[in-house]
Amino acid sequence: MDGRRPKLTEGQAALAQRLYDEREKTVQQIADMFSVPRSTVYGHLDRAKTVPRQPKKTKVTKS
Repeated sequence: MDGRRPKLTEGQAALAQRLYDEREKTVQQIADMFSVPRSTVYGHLDRAKTVPRQPKKTKVTKS
């Protein structure tokens, strides 16, 4: 046996990738779905395919 067993199955990792890419869920929401830490989700995301997210735009109010 080579190392530890992955926390997410291939199917779960594929679903996590799709949900993340389609911006349906945040990494935290995906982690909560599978009862794993965010770091596990990040470890399974394909960095070559993953589109970096832009920070949320905040409205500037003038006083």
